[in-house]
Amino acid sequence: MNKVELVGRMVKDPELKCIEETDKKVCNFTIAVNRNFTNANGEREADYIPVVVWGRIAETICNYMKKGRLISVIGRLQIKRYEGKDGNRRYISEVVGEEVTFLDSNKEKAE
Repeated sequence: MNKVELVGRMVKDPELKCIEETDKKVCNFTIAVNRNFTNANGEREADYIPVVVWGRIAETICNYMKKGRLISVIGRLQIKRYEGKDGNRRYISEVVGEEVTFLDSNKEKAE
């Protein structure tokens, strides 16, 4: 079973792209997820996890979410493999979001 559940804050504004061949929308963003423990200095650290979401959910995220907003993502872990310019094999880990929940209200005032 490949299932990932994350709760974290958006590190920067999400980016929406359209795949020309299929006209599908894709949204990429990164969330900071706090670790459950503190380091030797007593500070809480975070992991920065890249997320990709497709279709209508992608459009909704880009329309309503911004940097700093709290979000829940349920999906699957995906590992991509490619060959770098130097000929070495490289790997990219990301979460493919299938369910997304906005966990805080929009902090900006409506104009």
